[in-house]
Amino acid sequence: MKSLIQEGTSMSLKRFAVSDDQRVVVREVLSRLGDRWSVRVIYHTAGDPIRFSELKRKIDRITPISARVLTRALKQLEKDGLIYRQVYPIIPPRVEYSLTALGQRFLYLAMEIIDWSIENQLDFEAARREFEAQEARQ
Repeated sequence: MKSLIQEGTSMSLKRFAVSDDQRVVVREVLSRLGDRWSVRVIYHTAGDPIRFSELKRKIDRITPISARVLTRALKQLEKDGLIYRQVYPIIPPRVEYSLTALGQRFLYLAMEIIDWSIENQLDFEAARREFEAQEARQ
């Protein structure tokens, strides 16, 4: 990152000078990106509106998730404005979830980071081997 800053690209240290309120928002958004369930829930909510049971089934195919944990994740994502919850006033109630525009943008950026991670996997592994080799020499 230092070389990018030194080369005079658009990235600068001024970009990281943010207010306390902005730091809170940034920390919260990054916590969504880094927690165990948010990106998975957002990923599986993309596309047509989806009911809770179908969403749970989709996620369970990869990693089991309890109904309680999924409910908590959905509520937090709704609170953050990433997911929209539509309740239909019928008996029994019908509830569907879909991504908001903010959620769609979040998913796009998350996928960019996932792609970047995969593209640079060998570099990460080489850096870790080098670090471990240096640690062993000391």
